[in-house]
Amino acid sequence: MLKAGIVGLPNVGKSTLFNALTRTRKAQAANYPFCTIDPNTGVVTVPDERLAVLSKISGSQKLIPAVIEFVDIAGLVKGASQGEGLGNQFLQHIREVDAIVQVVRCFEDTNIHHVSGNIDPIRDIEVINTELVLCDLATVQKRKDRSTKGARGGDKVAKAEVELCTKLEPHLDSGKPALTLELSDDEKALLKTFFLLTSKPTLFACNVAEGDLATADDNPYVKTVREYVGKHHDTEAVVISAQIESDLVDLSEADAKEYLDGLGVKESGVGVLIRGAYHLLGLRTYLTTGEKETSAWTIHQGDTAPKAAGVIHSDFERGFIAAECTAYEDLVRLGSFAKAREAGKLRIEGKEYVVKDGDVLEFRFNV
Repeated sequence: MLKAGIVGLPNVGKSTLFNALTRTRKAQAANYPFCTIDPNTGVVTVPDERLAVLSKISGSQKLIPAVIEFVDIAGLVKGASQGEGLGNQFLQHIREVDAIVQVVRCFEDTNIHHVSGNIDPIRDIEVINTELVLCDLATVQKRKDRSTKGARGGDKVAKAEVELCTKLEPHLDSGKPALTLELSDDEKALLKTFFLLTSKPTLFACNVAEGDLATADDNPYVKTVREYVGKHHDTEAVVISAQIESDLVDLSEADAKEYLDGLGVKESGVGVLIRGAYHLLGLRTYLTTGEKETSAWTIHQGDTAPKAAGVIHSDFERGFIAAECTAYEDLVRLGSFAKAREAGKLRIEGKEYVVKDGDVLEFRFNV
């Protein structure tokens, strides 16, 4: 299962957010730095309204959503790449995840200490980014030193590594994440073997005050973060209120809805964040439905039908014959598989078919 790591400075709301995501009190949340030491992990269901809709069409007895794993990583501080604040240990925890959710504090509260003394989300982002970049620079320099001798001896792989390092060094030295460096497909494949922290896809979570969630688009901190990460990280920022999410943990679905209605918002930020992290990881969902259950199955973007079938069972992939496929929107609009077939929206796809998010599939196989 792919993992998304929650990172940020101390006291920005990481552990509170993790507890909300996993609907637990597993992570200690306190008003002092480094209240999290060892990373907490939790499996999180991906909100998907399509399951309930399909279950009504099929009369399903149960719903099975897709899941991803979140990891709550202790706060980083300036100097982490040189070991400050147990930084080396925490940087290793980041190395072990597949994507990063960086929580940025976008609210004022004199009762919650900020390690830098005041609120400045761009400064906070740059502190984290600088530590990740410095760590990556050290990694690249070591890789280059190790490969140089082989390159001189004619080793083609070593030569390619040296050339990639030569491209990476000035890019990282200018403070830019490795993910934003333009590379060929071969260079991108080679980069994966470097396991750089700044090559991981990153989503930014703007943590706002309870009263600001409904008007977050007007929050000057949020506006600044969105503009900055779009320009410098080629990514996006979502808005959450960790405190609201924490309050929702112990409420029933009906009470949670009433609470959110009172705040003037339709959906908690956690749902948006989970779906954002899911797509950030390059994950997509196809659906199966029947009387027994309606399920969301996780695949990687670009997976073919046999690969998708293998997610259910290896026999499905090994003995794949074809996939009966319809788009979720077509099935819901027409109201049944029979009507979808009559309208020509239920088609047979073969081994080369690339499964799309929202495809409703039934596999034919023989082993």
